[in-house]
Amino acid sequence: MSEPRSQALLARLVGFATVSRDSNLELIEFIRDYLAGLGVASELFYNAERTKANLFATLGPSDRGGIVLSGHTDVVPVDGQAWTVDPFKLTEREGRLYGRGTADMKGFIASVLAAVPGLLAKPLRMPVHLAFSYDEEVGCLGVRPMLAELEKRPNKPRLCLIGEPTELKPVLGHKGKLAMRCQVQGAACHSAYAPYGVNAIEYAARLIGKLGEIGAELAQPERHDERFDPPFSTVQTGTIKGGRALNIVPAECEFDFEVRALPDFDAQQVAEELQRFAEHELLPRMQSVQPDTGIRLRPLSAYPGLATGPGSEAAQLLAHLSDSTEFGTVAYGTEGGLFDQAGIPAVVCGPGSMDQGHKPDEFVSCEQLAGCDAMLDRLAAFLQEKADRSSECP
Repeated sequence: MSEPRSQALLARLVGFATVSRDSNLELIEFIRDYLAGLGVASELFYNAERTKANLFATLGPSDRGGIVLSGHTDVVPVDGQAWTVDPFKLTEREGRLYGRGTADMKGFIASVLAAVPGLLAKPLRMPVHLAFSYDEEVGCLGVRPMLAELEKRPNKPRLCLIGEPTELKPVLGHKGKLAMRCQVQGAACHSAYAPYGVNAIEYAARLIGKLGEIGAELAQPERHDERFDPPFSTVQTGTIKGGRALNIVPAECEFDFEVRALPDFDAQQVAEELQRFAEHELLPRMQSVQPDTGIRLRPLSAYPGLATGPGSEAAQLLAHLSDSTEFGTVAYGTEGGLFDQAGIPAVVCGPGSMDQGHKPDEFVSCEQLAGCDAMLDRLAAFLQEKADRSSECP
């Protein structure tokens, strides 16, 4: 097949090593300059250190709500991964385009940028907004100040299409996430006198066991939603550290856990139940031995789930663009729940598969990238139809 229209732009985007721990400003400035060359102005929303920025731009009329095309610019690290190609140089091989972020999700951003000339070719009857964020990979952090600003505007966008990799299949939902850290402060002593100390690791183990009980309750069949895989909210402990030597009762232990919550379940309930267990069952025992012991829970990151209705305007537009009403869900999270909380209904559809995301030799196929280019051409045709047609989405 011929080279996808967006391939050259994807090569430029992959060349910026926008790992979340580093700045994305070179990439954002490239996009700003590219759009400026087409006569489109951009707004930048910086982080507090001004080392990263979101970009927001509007094509078409600014006096009405429109459609947001959204993507995150950060990528996950390549450290310790066995790549066979340079992860920050686009490599084509047998119909696949390799490089960090090709699937997650610079492929979509490249398609959006390549579609801009076509979107500008004729007057649009509703605007198209471009929203590119930072720090999505570390908890959907960067997009929040941009959304806070959009909520204040009189002509807030009507809906949002997030181009996370779904193999161009239409997606209306995903789970939310809450990540927490639990810190247990015990009391050290020589292990020969273990009963006179407070073993932080043992109390952490009791807390982790309680999380297992909560997870088992959430997995009961009556709490299932078969649209998701797995069809229930999950709880898991991912990291733990504590102790200094085998002959010392450990004074400190901490562990991190996460909740992947169905859209109608408040993940904070898990943290609250664990806190009650700590206060009522564990702390009295600990403090009877040593009063200054304690258990502290603190959030690391969180984002809401997404469950857009199949009859909504956003879903109907997505069905038109993807030529499918076989709506699905994805297991991973997106910024969609945050857009929805800001009053901008969101759907998800983009090129590539998350099966390749976060792995060595990440790729998007040329066929998928060309398919995304074609999907955005359908959006341009829809928005550029005769002005006497209703402005409502299909």
